[in-house]
Amino acid sequence: MKREVNSINLLFPVLNERLRLQKGIETTIAYVREQVTIPCKLTILDNGSEDETPEIGKKLEEAYPEVTYVRVGERGVGVAFRKGIELNDCDIVGYMDIDLSTDLKYLGKTIEMFQHDPELQYVNGTRFSKESDTKGRKWYRKITSMGLVFLLKTIFHMKATDALCGFTFLRKEEAEQLVAESSQDNGWFYTVEFLLRAERDGMKICDMPVEWQEDYNTTVKVFKTIKNYIIQIHRLRKALKSEKKGAYKC
Repeated sequence: MKREVNSINLLFPVLNERLRLQKGIETTIAYVREQVTIPCKLTILDNGSEDETPEIGKKLEEAYPEVTYVRVGERGVGVAFRKGIELNDCDIVGYMDIDLSTDLKYLGKTIEMFQHDPELQYVNGTRFSKESDTKGRKWYRKITSMGLVFLLKTIFHMKATDALCGFTFLRKEEAEQLVAESSQDNGWFYTVEFLLRAERDGMKICDMPVEWQEDYNTTVKVFKTIKNYIIQIHRLRKALKSEKKGAYKC
């Protein structure tokens, strides 16, 4: 079955990003205008920022026809991702980190993959494939990320090599399907559940190695992060216990 790829929507969940929002959006605008041949929307999803992020977002919306600013109100990447999919009317939808840690050239590669393979349903960026090139990763963040991947592989038999790269794209129909199947978790773990459910549904997923650069302006609370991972894994394990596992394809 032929599935057209005539448009793409880039979702940018943000919270108090006054220092990075304008640069991230303008860098992406410059790339898509030069390198992307299909209509491209950029949706800023503000998770309740208390700094100048709303003002910057509205100015970017006024300055660039590709940009839409949305005030979500609640905090968390999960709720922003769901809202973005709910509002999306493009053939492909996905989210990227506003720091653009994943090199933008993989956006172009992702579009080409969807165009050339009508059966491809999901592209998952990965920092941990043997072919990936990850730079500047802080040791404690690498330990927590790789520890999470180990737990997901052990408990859920995850086939992907990464679950929190910050670069995920799907076809519109599959994104809406996964929103309907997934929980209402508002945090980062929602994107993990999204990927695991896609695997269990037997979706055709490309685990795509990327070039990824650590942003030194980001912070992480290690012990709080680990505690949250454990709680969310336990919740999801209970939720999926009676569900049938799907096949993973690459």
